Amino acid sequence: MALPLPGTSHEPDGAAGETYGAALLRTNGGLTRDVVVAALRGLRFTGWVAEPDGGWITAIAEPGAGVAAAGRRGVLEVAAALAERFELTGFALRVRQDRQLVIAAWTGHDELGRYSSDPSREPGADDEVLSEPHGAEHAGAFAAAAGRPDAADELAEVLEEELDSDSVFESERLARVLDLLGMPRWIVAVAALPRDIPTGPGRRELVRLGAGSPGVLGRARGRAAASARRRMAPPPAIADPPRGDDLGIDPWLL
Repeated sequence: MALPLPGTSHEPDGAAGETYGAALLRTNGGLTRDVVVAALRGLRFTGWVAEPDGGWITAIAEPGAGVAAAGRRGVLEVAAALAERFELTGFALRVRQDRQLVIAAWTGHDELGRYSSDPSREPGADDEVLSEPHGAEHAGAFAAAAGRPDAADELAEVLEEELDSDSVFESERLARVLDLLGMPRWIVAVAALPRDIPTGPGRRELVRLGAGSPGVLGRARGRAAASARRRMAPPPAIADPPRGDDLGIDPWLL
């Protein structure tokens, strides 16, 4: 039997668990949190920023699957902007209601690929969008970008697996991905914020930004920005998801 990880929850009505998103940058031994925070302030980002951990600086977006920065940017667009700004490798990791995992990666301005465990769960997806994992062929590029090329085959197997959503959460898949790519495993528990993250940094160890500002001003600006951003949606993770009609498949037979 699969058990939920810290930071996830099974709802009594069978609904999914937590939603959260993180943008990660490889430090390459020189990048500091202060310069990343300065860049995020320019994006009017709302969320938390951690100190480097295992060669990665992590920014946790609030909301995890909504608009978290200026320009209708969600966590994927934030990660892309940071990768381009610093000409480094950036990843976006997003879990939606623990039923969909999205991974995207960039090196500088070059996008390496996007993965979705279930494109049919993207907001606005119609009945013809297929539900099986899409983008697992990018596992090799993801592994190489993370400095773990030997993990490519195992990562592909993890991404290709179709999970039983009644018993396994996508946070469990993400935990395996984090281990393979050498990323902080506590990311699966960031839904605990603003409380301390189980197995991860305490909230006082994180820099908190609200619409790009820290402190009391940030909290006020963050609330105002959140009110406006709730009416927006970031671009879809997969712009052209696989569809049953593209394959000559009647979606009612799936």
